Amino acid sequence: MLLLAGCTGAADGGGVDIGGVRGTPGAAGLRDPYFPKLGNGGYDVTHYALDLAYDPRSGRLDATAMITARAGQDLSAFNLDLAGLTVDSAAVDGAPAAASRAGNELTLRPREDIDKGAVFRTTIAYSGTPETITDADGSKEGWLRTEDGAVALGQPVGSMAWFPGNHHPSDKATYDITLTVPQGTQAISNGVRTSERTANGRTTSVWHSAEPMASYLATVAVGRYTTKVSATPSGLPVLTAADPVVAAKSAPLLARIPELLAWQEKTFGPYPFSATGAIVERTGDAGYALETQTRPVFPLDSLTAEILVHELAHQWFGNSVTPATWQDMWLNEGFAVYAEWLYAEDFENTPAQVNFETAFAADINWAFPPARPPAAEDLFDPPVYQRGAMVLHRIRQRVGDHTFRELLAGWAARHRHGNASTADFTAYAEEVAGEDLGEVWDVWLYGDERPRRPN
Repeated sequence: MLLLAGCTGAADGGGVDIGGVRGTPGAAGLRDPYFPKLGNGGYDVTHYALDLAYDPRSGRLDATAMITARAGQDLSAFNLDLAGLTVDSAAVDGAPAAASRAGNELTLRPREDIDKGAVFRTTIAYSGTPETITDADGSKEGWLRTEDGAVALGQPVGSMAWFPGNHHPSDKATYDITLTVPQGTQAISNGVRTSERTANGRTTSVWHSAEPMASYLATVAVGRYTTKVSATPSGLPVLTAADPVVAAKSAPLLARIPELLAWQEKTFGPYPFSATGAIVERTGDAGYALETQTRPVFPLDSLTAEILVHELAHQWFGNSVTPATWQDMWLNEGFAVYAEWLYAEDFENTPAQVNFETAFAADINWAFPPARPPAAEDLFDPPVYQRGAMVLHRIRQRVGDHTFRELLAGWAARHRHGNASTADFTAYAEEVAGEDLGEVWDVWLYGDERPRRPN
């Protein structure tokens, strides 16, 4: 059996018949503008079944990933993204597959070619100590160890630190995550907990995410937690988990989740998932809050009403409507910041115009256009957030409040559980507005110069 090292190739490249091989290797990257090697070509993942056993004391992870996918071409080999960790075995449709590693690329060659359109299942057994990844901007992601466990954060590339997959936001899938931890320790993940049992000194819980999720939004939190189960006015289950050290301080804000979601549903349309909640860690366990799907993660120092609103708004904008590439990040953050401005209007009697003018006056927000960050390390800088929100406010000024509210809910509905690009949004906004919004795009979305006046 041929063992490939660093196998790459175009997703739709021409076949070469070598020894009866019909297919071609899937691409070892999707050429994202900022992360060209992230993701893989030639297939589409539909489901991840992850079985994870973690020991907080040693930091060791023993895991199996079963990945169900559909081939987009005749495949002789394909890649998965995986950082660190040791691959113990690999199989495709039950037959052993040759595996090789080159950096974060795991290349698999199945025993037989996979036909275009075929559904195939890849099983990877792997183990080791998951790593913490330092991003270009200095932030930490991946697997973050805490005093009593760990928390996994994946934006933009950290999920590859704890499971193999097609780690680009354009390839969304459903998930079942099974977590086994020492008895007395809890494990929290996305979606709905479908079962939990304790035997032989270990506790196993199973979490099901029925709606598609980008891999960067998957999370695992292991430790000791104070949990609370409640429901929104519409009956949506709410599960919150807070480290006992911060549980009392975080409780008042966590109790507002049902109220805030009900308010957001009036503005953004029906909540797009089967569950909601939050995870709160100690200050320092993570350097930022993240909108992990259905259960955003907050270090205590990041848990404010505004940031809670921001991360909950991401469930519509970013999680359900997911960016087509990382260059479309302003569609996540601009909408979430504007949700904060709407919260200030409805709960604090502060018109969005006030926040717009404050953002306009800040030089830092004009460092670059929100739709064109210069590099990967700029993806989470102020222009993407604040100037992204300014784009939305300028649309609101042009079309009026009624049409703008239609646009917010309509955008979330148009691409529910899908992916969308900046070009998709500009076309949609003009469709709803019934007019050319070129001035908004030229000046506020793509322009390099700040106008002399905010309006």
